[in-house]
Amino acid sequence: MRKLFNFFENKNKVNYQTEILSGLTVAIALIPEAVAFAFIAGLSPLTGLYAAFVMGLVTAIFGGRPGMISGATGAVAVIIVALAKNYGVEYIFAAVVLAGIMQVLAGSFKLGKFMRLVPHPVIFGFVNGLAIIIFMSQVEQFKDESGQWLTGSPLYILSALVLLTMLIIWGLPKLSKAVPASLVAILFIFALTAILGIETKTVGDIASIKGGFPPFHIPMIPFKLETLMIIFPYSLVVAGVGLIESLLTLNIIDEITETRGNGNKEAIAQGAANICSGFFSGMGGCAMLGQSLINISSGARERISGIVASVMLLVFIMFGADLVEQLPIAALTGLMIMVAIGTFEWASLKTFTRMPNSDILLMIVVTLLTAVLHNLALAVVIGVILAALKFSWDHAKQISTNQYIDEAGIKHYELHGALFFASVTAFSNKFTVAEDPDEVIIDFAHSRVVDMSAIEALNKITSRYQKLGKKVHLKHLSPDCRQLLVNAEEIIDVNLLEDPTYKLAVDKI
Repeated sequence: MRKLFNFFENKNKVNYQTEILSGLTVAIALIPEAVAFAFIAGLSPLTGLYAAFVMGLVTAIFGGRPGMISGATGAVAVIIVALAKNYGVEYIFAAVVLAGIMQVLAGSFKLGKFMRLVPHPVIFGFVNGLAIIIFMSQVEQFKDESGQWLTGSPLYILSALVLLTMLIIWGLPKLSKAVPASLVAILFIFALTAILGIETKTVGDIASIKGGFPPFHIPMIPFKLETLMIIFPYSLVVAGVGLIESLLTLNIIDEITETRGNGNKEAIAQGAANICSGFFSGMGGCAMLGQSLINISSGARERISGIVASVMLLVFIMFGADLVEQLPIAALTGLMIMVAIGTFEWASLKTFTRMPNSDILLMIVVTLLTAVLHNLALAVVIGVILAALKFSWDHAKQISTNQYIDEAGIKHYELHGALFFASVTAFSNKFTVAEDPDEVIIDFAHSRVVDMSAIEALNKITSRYQKLGKKVHLKHLSPDCRQLLVNAEEIIDVNLLEDPTYKLAVDKI
């Protein structure tokens, strides 16, 4: 009964006006991006819009992060463009469905926990690179259809409207937060151009968004092994990119809202959304940091805003296309530039004198990779690999030994630091086999055996002692280290010394 009371109490705290207006703002901002991403992939505008509707609705209802927005994204578009060009849109739908299945499996097996392996400098680099991508994509609006920069009146009008949009979004919250500033700016610029008859580029100049309800459609492809071999590599990359972007976006929104989302639940929802997208004529997608920040900055914190955004997007497609196509591109450009400014982690610039040089370099590398390659997942993976190599190198240098000979003439090597692939060389150099007495104890109270390379290093060092007729004991091995040696007993043959105090070795790391 108390849980039921708390449920309704929480619902009463929801600001429905903010949620609905935020969702409406996001829906308007989704249109040009979904169309642009569809063009990048070589698909029709409705393919991107349908993906934005389906992805947004499914993840808003079932996702692990209320307030986060999903839809068609540039990262997915870049991946599937080759598949669309070589095999056609039907293969795109099939690849998206398969990618969704992979994501559902990843969430079911709780693989979202691996996002904790992404270091903070990599997240900074990811966010900053994405901010640069968002900003540079808006610069394209200052070009004409032939790709030439605008000049004269068209340039001045567009620039003035963009700056006015940005000014409203920046200044209105200082006066009132009753209505999302982004929505007010879009509507004001729309009214201003309509009343004064100002001629400027509109959404309709990009493409028509008029359509019906997304049609259910089973991909028309040959159901055979050859087809699977074609789409599988694309599906695997789409699934990976989608999960990385979605879970990173979830972590960023968590930090902003000081709440905690569910990564595995989000992975399952993203997968289900991609499966539905493939069957309802969509190009697939994932979480969108830019749109999520618009939603969160407008005050939305619940699932309602995401549901409203996706439903209103469908309403625009089916009934309001003629009106929406008259929206000035300048208003949406100004909005996205403000999103880019808000996305960039300006605080990361202040860390240049406080963070280690390696972390600063890592952040810069990930930022540049993200901005140049436009492949956020690849940039993050490279960043994690570089961070892991740096971590391994640092810990490889930290292995050390305290050496002494006790009253019984037994030499002790007290190890400090992890014994793993990067530290085995330093470990081997610590021993003076020829000069040591007939009995040696290697003490692991402050160390641990981590991997196969460590076992092989132990095998080599004990073999050197045994060739000289000397005896080696391993002392204070933790249970997991003992298990490693038991599993490798055919490779290494040493004596495990039971300590009378500890009985079984204690893991002190």
